[in-house]
Amino acid sequence: MSKWQKVFESDSPIRAEIVKGVLEEKGITAVILNKKDPVYRIHGNIEVMVSEEEAIRAINTIENEISF
Repeated sequence: MSKWQKVFESDSPIRAEIVKGVLEEKGITAVILNKKDPVYRIHGNIEVMVSEEEAIRAINTIENEISF
């Protein structure tokens, strides 16, 4: 199993889902890691993670094809 690397971070679950969806459309396996406090939902962020092998391609995709 390869190691995972963070390629996107946001406090918005919707933005994280959009990034994950775009990456998966490009054939990049992505997972969402929710680090928000489950009680207060105000602290922490949501991260999109990909394998180290796909990180550069994922970052390029995010930078060039996604705008909020």
